[in-house]
Amino acid sequence: MIARLLASPTAAHVLPLVLFTLLNSVPGLFRIENSELPWHVRAPEHWVYPLQTVLCAMVLILFRKHYTFKPWRGLGLAFALGIVGILVWIAPSLLRDSLIQNGHAPASWWDWLGLAERNEGFDPTIAKDSSWLFGAVVVMRFARMVLVVPFVEELFWRGFLMRFLLTEDGRFERVAFGTHRRKVFWIVTVAVMLIHNTEDYVGAFVWGSLVYFLAVRSKSLGACVFMHAVGNLALGLYVMNTQQWGFW
Repeated sequence: MIARLLASPTAAHVLPLVLFTLLNSVPGLFRIENSELPWHVRAPEHWVYPLQTVLCAMVLILFRKHYTFKPWRGLGLAFALGIVGILVWIAPSLLRDSLIQNGHAPASWWDWLGLAERNEGFDPTIAKDSSWLFGAVVVMRFARMVLVVPFVEELFWRGFLMRFLLTEDGRFERVAFGTHRRKVFWIVTVAVMLIHNTEDYVGAFVWGSLVYFLAVRSKSLGACVFMHAVGNLALGLYVMNTQQWGFW
């Protein structure tokens, strides 16, 4: 059964994201809201995320024979789109700060446009009392978002779903990567948007549109992974600089 699973192109492209998503729910099972408790109890994501990173990386390695990232072209465009996508993602937060500074009171509909506070989220400073632990937490957080997430998500959204929607027999691997259909754009991009929080809908829709464009333009899954890695790295650096932990 394991051999059959490892031989499945569908499993190779879908299981990493399924595992990643399931592990995302684990912190909520262990978290206890009490500032007097140890960090690993009140913020279990600080040990779950490193575990998630390692496990998902292992799954990607096990299925590596199924992945085709070549041709490695369009990397310059991928880099530019990665930066643009993240600028659009954080723009509503910057606009919110500007509006508040100019005397505007937050409205209930602001969240739908991304005009939300981003102060609460994965906060690595919870481990600031130990320099080595703080460093390990930050390194693993970047490893997760730059080295694992781009592969896990792009293999599913662009490598699998974009092509699967064009098949009648489910043999998505026979469909050329980057094949464009209007319905595929809308289904994939809206799905990418909906898996995010409400305040990220605008940014996620624009981001998904840009990656879709890159996939169609470059015909390169590798370029999509590279764009995602660049964007996440830029976002991570922005978060560390501004301490708006809600962005990651």
